[in-house]
Amino acid sequence: MKIAAVIVAAGRGERAGGGVPKQYRDLAGKRVLARCVHRLQQCGVFMRIIVVVNPLDRDHIDAVEGELGFRLDTIPGGATRTASVRAGLEAASETGAEAVFIHDAARPFVSPALIDRLVDALEHHLAVIPALPVSDALLRVGDGGAMGEPVSRDGLQAAQTPQAFHLASLLDAYAQLGGTALPDDAAVVRAAGGEVALVAGEAENFKLTTPEDFIRAERMLMSEAITVTGQGFDVHRLETAEVMWLCGIEIRAGLGLVGHSDADAGLHALTDAILGAAGAGDIGQHFPPSDPQWKGARSDAFLLHAIKRLHEAGGALVHADITLIAERPKIGPHRDAMRARVSALLGLPEKRVNIAATTTEKLGFTGRGEGLAAQAIITARLTP
Repeated sequence: MKIAAVIVAAGRGERAGGGVPKQYRDLAGKRVLARCVHRLQQCGVFMRIIVVVNPLDRDHIDAVEGELGFRLDTIPGGATRTASVRAGLEAASETGAEAVFIHDAARPFVSPALIDRLVDALEHHLAVIPALPVSDALLRVGDGGAMGEPVSRDGLQAAQTPQAFHLASLLDAYAQLGGTALPDDAAVVRAAGGEVALVAGEAENFKLTTPEDFIRAERMLMSEAITVTGQGFDVHRLETAEVMWLCGIEIRAGLGLVGHSDADAGLHALTDAILGAAGAGDIGQHFPPSDPQWKGARSDAFLLHAIKRLHEAGGALVHADITLIAERPKIGPHRDAMRARVSALLGLPEKRVNIAATTTEKLGFTGRGEGLAAQAIITARLTP
């Protein structure tokens, strides 16, 4: 069965706080929508993942794409959830999909097991949704906020997304709906006289609605996070020159570093350390010195690329430590500027960045003043 997914992400989500729509809020180092798309991708069952967005959120969408490392398949949404889903269904129908999953962007913890249950159920039903039994006692709220009459939990369940449908039947149900807006797509099918089957939902597949939900989600992710380290080492020969680039700043001490790019040994070592933590190889694989496009290139670009790869791997930097090994130039006068620049590039507070300097007591190529070496160690947190 050819299946498309539609993620509804055009809402404002103001109750969650945070100053931005909740689907674009940071959640343990990655935006909610990025986590949602990544989870659906991991399932491997969708021929297309369509994200229905508000075009005014372009900057937020760009940030999500940066975290994922690819362009989202986006279409503009409508004024209501119903209108946004209609747009998503129209896009899905153009792909030749036979079935469609409609999912809320604010549910970033959907599991492959839940997706599999829905796919299996679609073999026998035209519409299927996940649902959870209600475990808490229910009651009505009386006048003045006082407790009112209790409500029986018998026969009650809480609906979740994604909700799965044979595409033709859902399109037909929406055609019968007219201009009415309903809370979800199962309600649209029911309003058209259709039957909706249930499969077991998951408590972890909760919707981010309030600030407390974000706290719960952060705790979930952090409980599964691991700490990783990466290390890097680089060497460049010294020569007489007007300018040297080192740890992202310009030094004018009559010396320069020889290399294909700007030869910033400090940033090169740091780039390798970050790529190592991401399990993404080394700087030479990503920016080979044989490639003329990197001739004279600033090493800032290499470092930012490595940070992007770490983010794609689910990582966030925690700490960076760079040691410069040289007899010349003297590092002390430039240490504070280096620390500030590296901090800005990494997006870390200065207290999380250390710049150290040492010599080899006149021994070896650094001791003879022929070159400069740099080593870097970084700590990062990887979340699922």
